[in-house]
Amino acid sequence: MDRACFRLRGILVILLTAGATARAEMPVPEGVIWETGIEYSNPDNTHLQLNLARPKSAEGPRPAVLCIHGGGFRAGKRESYDALCIKLAQRGYVAATITYRLAPVHKFPAAVHDTKAAVRWLRANAATYQIDGERVGATGGSAGGHLAQFLGVTAHVPRFEGNGGSEEYSSSVTCVVNVYGPSDFTKSYGRSVDAHEVLPLWFGGALDTHRELHIQGSPLYWVTPDAAPTLCIHGTEDKYVAHEQAVWLVDRLQAAAVPAELLTLDGAGHGFKGADAEKAEEALFEYFDRHLKVPGRRRDN
Repeated sequence: MDRACFRLRGILVILLTAGATARAEMPVPEGVIWETGIEYSNPDNTHLQLNLARPKSAEGPRPAVLCIHGGGFRAGKRESYDALCIKLAQRGYVAATITYRLAPVHKFPAAVHDTKAAVRWLRANAATYQIDGERVGATGGSAGGHLAQFLGVTAHVPRFEGNGGSEEYSSSVTCVVNVYGPSDFTKSYGRSVDAHEVLPLWFGGALDTHRELHIQGSPLYWVTPDAAPTLCIHGTEDKYVAHEQAVWLVDRLQAAAVPAELLTLDGAGHGFKGADAEKAEEALFEYFDRHLKVPGRRRDN
């Protein structure tokens, strides 16, 4: 190894170590209990884990929120939602962020099975973590928004449950906050800068050869009157998931008499920043407060 390569390797080690240290030293407020690396499912010997935040002073069962990271179904880490989980715990929620199986090794519907197993795990462990199993919300961004939405529209579809554990519990969710997640994969090609790369990896082929799977994987086609109330948050300048995907979904939910709202951020792209990020986060908090803070509530307007 020459001196330049050795120096580069040293720099990479320092950066990786610094990143790990930063994650390890993430400040946790005094009133929050923070646990990491909890195994919630073990399909194919993958040992899937979650990080979980909850209030220290919880009095009685608390509403829960499952946070699902994005990354085009092929990348991303649960740690990207650590900070949101802690903020949710400060607001009185039990919040978990999960690792799920990724493409191309694990194709659709593996990730769906994992998110459903995570919801069931929350209910199975409700007594341990002071969770109210009647009040479980889901959120995520991009691919994570899709998976959260899929939870909201397929609660009664057995084929998507998988065998990830806690099968005696429901995988239904009370409500969904979908942050720029796709709703119809059959219309993603040509309207997304990376759909032609991402979707064939997840479905095992492109639209022309695997159209049925693209339909099966699209939340839009699973909407029924039993779907969970949903808030979609989407920017008009999103180049990865077109804003129209949220419009189609909200229209379909409303047509099925499901409470659905769309927060459009004019000029925002994929991955909110600054004032857009603040507005989106505040809308998320308000929506969960409205739909999850009342004990026993499953649906409301």
